[in-house]
Amino acid sequence: MDRRQFLGLSLVGVSFLAVCPALAQSSTAKIFTGLVPGTAVGGYDAVAYFTQGEAVKGDAGITLDYQGATWRFSSAENKAMFEANPEKYAPQYGGHCAFAAAKGYLAKGDPEAWHIEDGKLYLNFNKQVQQMWFQDIPGYIKAANANWPGLSK
Repeated sequence: MDRRQFLGLSLVGVSFLAVCPALAQSSTAKIFTGLVPGTAVGGYDAVAYFTQGEAVKGDAGITLDYQGATWRFSSAENKAMFEANPEKYAPQYGGHCAFAAAKGYLAKGDPEAWHIEDGKLYLNFNKQVQQMWFQDIPGYIKAANANWPGLSK
């Protein structure tokens, strides 16, 4: 990474941290449902990230309620897989931004800014923030795991 890229990412990071309180979810729900009211992962199919390796929009006619949110799926098979093992497929930190959780904030998770690490799904605020998260995934996961119990109350 050259100096210009570093400065650009640093500026994005500082800007992100400055607006985090405004982006934080006002409720204390464990599952982020701010993109599509009442719906987890912005209406995307959480299982498809694992089975298809891409962000796939779920069908509003194929749903399941889990942890106070409605989860959409692109197929009945994916719904059955999620129902059998929701902890395997649900994004970490309730679908909130993994980078923000590492920094001690709750912010939206963008279903298009996703990554699977060690069999777990992580969402980030956007792709620019995700680039910062990629710089130290293990460190940010460790910090977010430590912060999550206090954030998810």
